[in-house]
Amino acid sequence: MADREVCVGAGSCELLAPDAFEVDDDGAVRVLQERPDDAAAVRDAVSQCPTGAISLLEDA
Repeated sequence: MADREVCVGAGSCELLAPDAFEVDDDGAVRVLQERPDDAAAVRDAVSQCPTGAISLLEDA
């Protein structure tokens, strides 16, 4: 999940998990894949986000 209001466009998520995240022309994160193949990279991107704008939703 991405909170575009909190995102500052640092781009760390895009660098760490480029298949899952992108910083768009508005300078905010956009989720590219709801269920990415590289879950480890996504977890790393979430933990490295400087504003906490992205988070994981666990399957119930």
